[in-house]
Parts: sequence; C-alpha cells; structure tokens
Amino acid sequence: MKPHHAPARRRHRLVVQALLSLSLASTLSLSQAASEAPQALAQAQQLFLAATQGDSAAIEKAVEAYTALLRAEPGNPSLMAKLGAATSLRATTTMLPWKKMSHAEEGLAYLDKALALLNNTHDAAAAGQIPIALDTRFTAASTFLALPGFFNRGPRGNKLLQEVLNHPQFAQTPLAFRATVWMQAGRAAEQGERRDEARKFYQLVQEHGAPQASKAQAKLKALQS
Repeated sequence: MKPHHAPARRRHRLVVQALLSLSLASTLSLSQAASEAPQALAQAQQLFLAATQGDSAAIEKAVEAYTALLRAEPGNPSLMAKLGAATSLRATTTMLPWKKMSHAEEGLAYLDKALALLNNTHDAAAAGQIPIALDTRFTAASTFLALPGFFNRGPRGNKLLQEVLNHPQFAQTPLAFRATVWMQAGRAAEQGERRDEARKFYQLVQEHGAPQASKAQAKLKALQS
C-alpha cells in the first residue's frame, strides 16, 4: 500500500511547491499594476501576492476578491487569469490529494478560458502600463511552467512566454515587468538545459539595471560553475 501511494504523494507535494513558486515570476508586475489600480483591484492583487508568498489565510480571500471583480467584468481576461492562479493555490490548503488536483485543475480551466478570451483589443495599453494580452499570457505561462511535467503544460507555457517576449508592445512595458519576464525566460531556458540562452536573459536584467539585477547576477555566477 505505501509503495503504491508514495509516488502520488510526491507528485502532489510538487504541485504545491510549484504553485507557490509562481510568486517569484509575478510579484513585481503585479505590484506595479496595483499602484495604478482601483482600490478593489489593488486589494485583490495584494491578497494574491500574500497568498503566493505563503500566507494561506490570504488564498481564499484572494479567490473571493477576484471572483467579485470578475463578476463585474466577466469578459476581462486578466482578472480571469488571476482568479485561475489564485484558485490553483487552493491546492496548498488541503491534505487530500484528490482535492489538491481538483483545485489545480479548476485554476487551469480559468487560465485556459482567459487565454481564449484574448483578442486584438487587448494588445494595446496606455504608456507605462502592461497590456491585458501580455499580463494574461504571462500569468498563464508562469503557472504552466511551474507545474510538474505530468500536467503536460510545459510546451504551452514556453509558447506563451515566447509570445510575450516577441509582442510588439513588450519593449514599452515597465522595466519591472520586462525584467520579471526575462527572469522567467532565463529559468525556463535553464530547465531546458539551454545555458547560453539563459545567460542572455539574465544579462538583459543586469544591463538594464532592473530591480532583479542582484538575482540575475547570482544566476549568472551559478551558470559559470
């Protein structure tokens, strides 16, 4: 009995760890957006940040906050993507393996729907802001790439990440967001054993003097060993 269930328990533990790691890829972009958002959205974003950083009490509050926001704007892909990411974090609140999987899959369903809602109107943004298309794709990409391989989301996560990097508006987004994307791209390249590509992204973070420059430097140093 124990040998049969041990691999499943390890897989579920990986799901929990992967979902928590989403904060490493999204914290700066969410914080930047919150400074310009209406109060309800800013509160939801802060709850989500707290949830991804390990505050289990904030998870359900974040889900409730994004649910309310999405109810007011049911066609907003960015809000739906954030609800999906927050819903996935519910997997960290239960010890029951089937519930962990259920929460993760429910969150992924929201993310899939958010991506399906994107159209050309979501590509534009005011100066200094992040287009909905980029925010939505990056939220989904970060979540997909964080998940263990048995979810089979890695290839789509990499594709979405490339779409963000290649988007015509990417160069006009705030540096904090661009650097967050570069750091995620560097990690994805490392996971794919593409060390030269990883170095390129970490060097971009350093060269632009982004807030994550020290983390990028540490990554570059590790790649030299």
